Amino acid sequence: MPTSSAVVRAEGVAPAVSGLAAARHRLGLAAAWVARGGLVAYPTEAVYGLGCDPENGHAVRRLRALKARPEHKGLILIAADWAQLEPYVQSLGQTAMAAIHATWPGAVTWLLPARRETPRWLTGEHQTLAVRVTAHPLAAALCRQWGGPLVSTSANCASHPPARTALGVRRALGTGIDYLLVGPCGGNARPSSIRDGRTGAVLR
Repeated sequence: MPTSSAVVRAEGVAPAVSGLAAARHRLGLAAAWVARGGLVAYPTEAVYGLGCDPENGHAVRRLRALKARPEHKGLILIAADWAQLEPYVQSLGQTAMAAIHATWPGAVTWLLPARRETPRWLTGEHQTLAVRVTAHPLAAALCRQWGGPLVSTSANCASHPPARTALGVRRALGTGIDYLLVGPCGGNARPSSIRDGRTGAVLR
């Protein structure tokens, strides 16, 4: 018969297992919404991001309309690893790419030459695309679960402050989003810096 201490240990494990299962379930729901063309809000290194399948033009247009973001402006893609970004951007020289990879995973977004087949709804009027391998564990897990990169723009309407909490997302975007993946942001004071891949110049 188990001792009382063994019973206490067993009871203590149950909530942790249950919590992990619930987290996986929520992640699965978020990924399913992305797959069906939905808009999903999720935490990133500094603020909540608003994302969708970058290959789904209808979803991207919904995202732009919700944020009131003009079509000529480019968007950011985040990913769990470089392999998820390679279909969208061209590599630079070995030295430049080594410098870029040294900042990832991390809150540094790089402008790289877009591939010819990269949709214009991502690049806007530009020949480059902003990309980042995210350091936020939940955002990276969503990319892995979904199986590709995500459009990532701050979860707010244009000219309004970005949301840093789930409640802030609801207040800013209401029912315009299809799923809110709740979790803490990474704690960075500012959104990711943006740098030019060719020159290294800091643009934001």
